[in-house]
Amino acid sequence: MSLEIAGLGVAYGKREVLKDIDITSIKPGEFVGLIGPNASGKSTLFKSIAGVVHPIHGKIMLKGEELTTASRSVRSKQVAYMPQAFGCNAVLSVFECVLLALKQTTGWRVKNYDLDRVSEILSALNLTALAHRGLSQLSGGQAQMVAVAQTLVREPSLVLLDEPTSALDLHHQLSILSSIRRFMEARKMIVIAALHDLNLAAQYCDRLILLREGRILADGEPNKVLGLEAIDQTYKVKTNLEQTSRNTLYVDARLSA
Repeated sequence: MSLEIAGLGVAYGKREVLKDIDITSIKPGEFVGLIGPNASGKSTLFKSIAGVVHPIHGKIMLKGEELTTASRSVRSKQVAYMPQAFGCNAVLSVFECVLLALKQTTGWRVKNYDLDRVSEILSALNLTALAHRGLSQLSGGQAQMVAVAQTLVREPSLVLLDEPTSALDLHHQLSILSSIRRFMEARKMIVIAALHDLNLAAQYCDRLILLREGRILADGEPNKVLGLEAIDQTYKVKTNLEQTSRNTLYVDARLSA
């Protein structure tokens, strides 16, 4: 029932951007943080899992089935992907936009069950007050939270979130990650999120995968990955990994001398 990736390589033309990616056994109910600097290959990895780009070699296995050779319809039922750039028809309401995302994989006839699922996910993400507001009336952060709702409402086996907190203020960063965590644990979904904030990654993720220049440098529990010298080398900073009074991890970072 897990996600496994073996020997994955992806190239744009002659430039190989992912090189021999191996990821072992990400299990249902596990929240994985994908970390690394800009242009390290995080978005390309997501696109290859989602089928947006095709690998030049390697395998992606989900629940014992090979995604790299699966049809688009099969993959869309198993994998939901929220890219950095997202959108929906601006004339729609928030409720209609999330409902549209749901119906793309369940057929176009709307049933009461579909309406209940949309209401449930909006409530889970604290978006009920925005349900009947037009998308054109939303702030960038609100629109980003709606995009997360569009992704989760399908309840796939695997959710890929590319920088889900990038447009959010601190309150909403904590709120959306807490909500995602509760939702995915209850439904035993795998969630992989690309995160730039290492402290958010430490707080919410069960496991971190560090990418640099298309290769995996580290893979493991946050307290192990964030304490590695590879973090300093990758981000070109000096860090200290500390434990707070609430027994959470905190990454204190400063520029290298």
